[in-house]
Amino acid sequence: MNEVVINDNEFLRQFETKVDGKLAKIEYASQERKVFLTKLVIPEELNEPEFRNEFIKAVLTHIEAKNLSVVPTSPQIAGFLRRHKEFKGLLPVGIRI
Repeated sequence: MNEVVINDNEFLRQFETKVDGKLAKIEYASQERKVFLTKLVIPEELNEPEFRNEFIKAVLTHIEAKNLSVVPTSPQIAGFLRRHKEFKGLLPVGIRI
């Protein structure tokens, strides 16, 4: 699989990537130094575990580079964080999943 390139669309408050003309996105809200990942939307044609994992991983890496914390309110993203302990450091103090 090719590397997933993330675009932070601040106007629509979503992280986006396009694959074969299809838009996958993670909607978010920001508060202080936290990013609340609220909704994962992946077109049916792209909705395979490998792509989903790479997309979420790319978004989390992007957030980590900005030294922000992540609060996953989307069940799919919370599940990803449970399975991928390497991103546990992105959670704010007191938040457990």
